[in-house]
This record gives sequence, structure tokens and C-alpha cells, in this order.
Amino acid sequence: MEVYSEGEKAKNHKPIIECPDSVKAGEEFEVRVYVSGHPNKVEHSIRWIEVYFEEDGRDFNPIMLSRSAFSEYVNPNVTLKVKLNRSGKIIALAYCNKHGLWENKREISVTE
Repeated sequence: MEVYSEGEKAKNHKPIIECPDSVKAGEEFEVRVYVSGHPNKVEHSIRWIEVYFEEDGRDFNPIMLSRSAFSEYVNPNVTLKVKLNRSGKIIALAYCNKHGLWENKREISVTE
């Protein structure tokens, strides 16, 4: 399956990741992932969002943080409480039943 991150349809398909640029090791913070401006109809809707963390220096990546499924009655929006010990990348995938799989990534720095 091809994963999209750019192009004409990215505006209302690509998941948006909101989180701090930097956090302290072991301290809880929020990560919000959502898709904005997407029609939510039976024939065209975001069906799920998955959120992963790719930890710097870890052999086995990425780590799944969350998977949320949606019906056409729900706006695709997920908020997680996360604690990290190392820097890395938050990765979000959103699946549209009409236009496939969309990806976004965001670097996050962890300080002592």
C-alpha cells in the first residue's frame, strides 16, 4: 500500500500532529493528532488514525502508541498523554476509505 504525505489532497487528508518541540525526560505531555477539513460520509471518511514513536538509538522501531477507529459520525481527533525518555519522531498515519493512507512526522527533542 502506498503512503501519501504530499500532493493535491494532502490539505484535508494528511494528519496534523500537535506536540511540544522539546520535553523533559519522563514528564507527561500531550500529543494531539487530527485530520482537518475532511468530509465524513459513509462513502468518504477517515476510518482510523495510528500514532507511533520512532525512538533515536532504538533497534526495534517504530513503537505503536495508539490506534483509534472512527465512523463517519466522528471527527478524526486523538489526544494522547505521553512520557518519553529519548528524542525521536512522532509518526501519524490516517486512513481515508477513498484516498488511502496518509502520513506525517514530527521531531521531538527530550532533555534531561
